[in-house]
Amino acid sequence: MQKGKIGVTTENIFPVIKKFLYSDHDIFLREIVSNAIDATQKLKTLSSCGEYKGELGELKVRVAIDKENGTLTVSDSGIGMTAEDVDKYINQIAFSGAEEFLAKYKDSANAIIGHFGLGFYSAFMVSKKVEIRTKSYKEDAKAISWTCDGSPEFELNEIEKAERGTDIVLYIDDDCKEFLEKDKIEALLKKYCKFLPVPIVFGKKQEWKDGKWVDTEEDNVINNTKPAWTVQPSELKDEDYLKFYHELYPGEEDPLFWIHLNVDYPFTLTGILYFPKLKSNIDVQKDRIQLYCNQVFVTDSVEGVVPDFMMLMRGVIDSPDIPLNVSRSYLQSDANVKKISSYITKKVASQLENIFKNRRQEFEEKWNDIKIFIEYGMLTDEKFAEAAMKFALLANTDDKKFTLDEYKELIKGEQTDKDGYLVYLYATDKTAQYSYIKNATDKGYDVLLIDDQLGSHFVGMLEQKLEKARFVRVDSDILENLIVKADRKSAELSAEDRSVFTELFRSQIPAIEKTEFLVTFEALSAESSPVMITQSEYMRRMKEMAAMQRGMSFYGELPDTYSLILNTEHPLVKRVMEESKAALAEKVSPLEAKIADLTKTSEALREKKDATDAEKEILANNESQAEALRKEENEAIKAYAQTNPLVRQMIDIALLGNNLLKGEALDSFLKRSIDLLK
Repeated sequence: MQKGKIGVTTENIFPVIKKFLYSDHDIFLREIVSNAIDATQKLKTLSSCGEYKGELGELKVRVAIDKENGTLTVSDSGIGMTAEDVDKYINQIAFSGAEEFLAKYKDSANAIIGHFGLGFYSAFMVSKKVEIRTKSYKEDAKAISWTCDGSPEFELNEIEKAERGTDIVLYIDDDCKEFLEKDKIEALLKKYCKFLPVPIVFGKKQEWKDGKWVDTEEDNVINNTKPAWTVQPSELKDEDYLKFYHELYPGEEDPLFWIHLNVDYPFTLTGILYFPKLKSNIDVQKDRIQLYCNQVFVTDSVEGVVPDFMMLMRGVIDSPDIPLNVSRSYLQSDANVKKISSYITKKVASQLENIFKNRRQEFEEKWNDIKIFIEYGMLTDEKFAEAAMKFALLANTDDKKFTLDEYKELIKGEQTDKDGYLVYLYATDKTAQYSYIKNATDKGYDVLLIDDQLGSHFVGMLEQKLEKARFVRVDSDILENLIVKADRKSAELSAEDRSVFTELFRSQIPAIEKTEFLVTFEALSAESSPVMITQSEYMRRMKEMAAMQRGMSFYGELPDTYSLILNTEHPLVKRVMEESKAALAEKVSPLEAKIADLTKTSEALREKKDATDAEKEILANNESQAEALRKEENEAIKAYAQTNPLVRQMIDIALLGNNLLKGEALDSFLKRSIDLLK
């Protein structure tokens, strides 16, 4: 028997390992099983190059629980260890200056960089004692036992062990008894070891017999030793990719597309990324891409390695070149990580372009589901945006799909305004904006449908990237103002008429919470609608972006602002204007004359630089009188407007066409419509 101390210069190393070094105690099982896999793979390598000439036998890693004795054992039949190996790899922790290590990292051990050979010592996070029973593959090697109770002291003894390999026996601590539960260990093995390259056996497969589950003779192998990402793409069929996806995400719908990553220079990286069918516009779950290191699960927090927009994707990335800290749990900021992230972006863009070129029909059929990935990527990653300009699609209201270049060619003849800007008309709701879409298409224009959550951000980005281009929603103004071909006739109204007719219609607009209306006049064709409602393109975009983006809440609090446009060339509007002008002349004209006189006097007084106190008092009285007269005039106009049902009827029809007529106002409209039919 040999006794000794582990080669560290302080007795505080185990508390650091136990409390600080590993962020999650569950990781101990990953580390111990990974060491067993490494030992098995090393034996395979020695055998393949002729250094080991013996029989390999059944190369499996076995995990077993003994609740009665309170142990968890991980066994392999790999290369094993001699006493010298144990002294080298176990007794000497593979870094120097433990005191410096503790001083530097005692409060932030998760920042440690490198591979210090501490994986085995993670066992002490959950164990009061650890025993290694091992026998080397080397000829005439003697089996030995190494035991340690979590202090630097250990014992090394020769033992009887018939088979080559290593058993790691963990005597589970009293406060960690959950690691003696079958369900807990099976869950951990499936999380961390599901795709390790050597079969991992945990008990026997079970079958339902005589009203209970009983063990069979067949080993319960919990891992897939050859997952799809480790196979060459040329050897896989679509059904293989789908099978692997459902292995990763049981119960999910089939994915839309997938991309197989496979590179060995300037770094090693393999993996498969899937485009899932999202259940909502942006169903972001940032733990759906799994990172592996040589088939060992590391983390599902892959920020930094995977570009932000690919957090919408799912799948697996495996790379031994991504730097990890000592516990293999945390990614580190590193130039290599940035290179890998850039490569993934480039590869995904390239694969999407290939799918578009070679399987365009399929790409178009799935566009409505996949566009959220493309748009989000273009908005958040400049390099991806540059590449995606070749395959990003625009869909019109007939659901025809075009690339950006194709659509430019389609509309440049009809939709170029007098200043040379190409005007992209778009709708966000085919049903609600039907009349606006029809007006545009009847005139020979094409209208895009941009109805997803990122629409406002996306069109804003395209306006920056496309030369001399404007995107305007089809209901944001009258058609003649959306694509101005030449100077148009303006509405010819006197200042007095504008004032009267503005109040005439404004007084009859029903009150809508957090909504304001501006009455304007346009000389349109007699065939155009008498009254139309439009919403400012700029303000609407700002409010839509405010709903998604922090820091823009100011816009979100502003009321919705609409323009109520009166077509002064429409027969109904002309009729209402003529009738109201005649009916209100006797009452309104004298008031307008008095207001005009007061206004003229007030303007003259305002222009005086050194007005006397008396003049200032006159100015204040004039303004007060003018305000009272304007109020009297507006009351008269409002009283008349209530006697003319055509005013409210035209307004309500326009509101109804924009889904703004609801509740009591809608009920009144229906009753009035029936009365007008009598």
